[in-house]
Amino acid sequence: MSRTQTQPASGEAHLGHVVFISAAAAMGGFLFGYDSAVINGAVTGIQKHFGVGNGTTAFVVAIALLGSAAGAVVAGRLADHLGRVRTMLLAAALFAISGIGSMFPPNLELLATWRVVGGVAIGIASVIAPTYIAEVAPTAYRGRLASFQQMAIVLGITVSQLANWALNQAAGGESTGHLGGIQAWQWMLGVETIPALVYGLMAMSIPESPRYLIADNREEQARKVLLEVEGEGVDLDARVAEIHAVLTSTHKPRLKDLLGGRFGLLPIVWVGIGASVFQQFVGINVIFYYSSFLWQSVGINESNSLLISLSTSIVNVIGTVIAMALVDRIGRKPLALAGSVGMAAALGTAAWAFSFRQGTGDSATLDDTYATVALVAAHVFVFCFAFSWGVVVWVLLGEMFPNRIRALALSVAASAQWIANWAITVSFPDLADWNLSATYVIYAVFALLSIPFVAFCIKETKGRALEEMG
Repeated sequence: MSRTQTQPASGEAHLGHVVFISAAAAMGGFLFGYDSAVINGAVTGIQKHFGVGNGTTAFVVAIALLGSAAGAVVAGRLADHLGRVRTMLLAAALFAISGIGSMFPPNLELLATWRVVGGVAIGIASVIAPTYIAEVAPTAYRGRLASFQQMAIVLGITVSQLANWALNQAAGGESTGHLGGIQAWQWMLGVETIPALVYGLMAMSIPESPRYLIADNREEQARKVLLEVEGEGVDLDARVAEIHAVLTSTHKPRLKDLLGGRFGLLPIVWVGIGASVFQQFVGINVIFYYSSFLWQSVGINESNSLLISLSTSIVNVIGTVIAMALVDRIGRKPLALAGSVGMAAALGTAAWAFSFRQGTGDSATLDDTYATVALVAAHVFVFCFAFSWGVVVWVLLGEMFPNRIRALALSVAASAQWIANWAITVSFPDLADWNLSATYVIYAVFALLSIPFVAFCIKETKGRALEEMG
């Protein structure tokens, strides 16, 4: 353990450099958040422009998540074949292409196609950033640096909601209003091309992961990167030998490497899948994908609903900052447990308030008192998610798997997360029409079930070197 104990000092000496490297990798998370949530402001405009109902709209919103699942599946193989950095460049290109295509869709089918392309980029980004950050971060700072991924995601969500609201206001309070010859919702979808280009430029300025370089038989380059990220006090021979000892397989990771145990996959892989599914089944992305639709369904106008979406995004950022400050101090499990309890209470309160909704569709209303309770509960829910599951799951997925299967196992877990996200996203409009209160009861039940899952299935990873995992 003496080797691990010497890392904090050397990590401090080079922390600024590692922070930049981690922030550059996490730029993919920013685009992940932006692309995922920007559709929230465009939903009403898409419905009006193409003349479609809730079911078709849900399909267009959710189909990107199937692309994300596919992207997450291939990301592990891409990362192990192309390297971490070149995989980031591929994701940046796909984000840019998707943004331009979504901005000028001649029909709904092509819009859905470009959404899938963006979804593939999201899936790749969701895997490659935590993998890369975990592999370059000194052990003492790994939790906080891995948290950059979630911070970037929530910043991307917030910027998308700010952009949506500003474009909506500039177009006269209507997402179908015109700006520069095209409608506001088209601008909302197209603006992501700018951060996509920034992501590509930043990815070109960072070094390749030392663990990938060693696996690819480029030991000298790996030594240079280890010196960069861990400082001159690092024993390079010991570090390289340590990584070599873990990467003992003579083949690239394959799906069969994840097999084992009574239920097909290795137990640790099932835990990663479970964490990913619970993160989505509490319904967090209903807030970020459908909040304008949600609040309009209880009588709030489009402009104000977008403003509410912005406020919940700001709360999301605040909660994430708190998580980043605490994740390496008090650990992953305590944060997740506290968040689960808070989310269950907030979702239950929201379900109670929504039970007083009167009417359906565009004529639905909610008494001011209950509307206020629902709004407060939604913000509390987002805050509890942000300081716990939002950060903790991505930190865990980046560090909980053994080195030799990390990228592949993470891609499987992330793929499960996107499939769960798709299930929640595609079902919400119809469930809301059926019974909005009961829908939130379902989310509250999953929040309650996440408590024993964390207590009995999650192992604390705080302070453990990646080479100790498995």
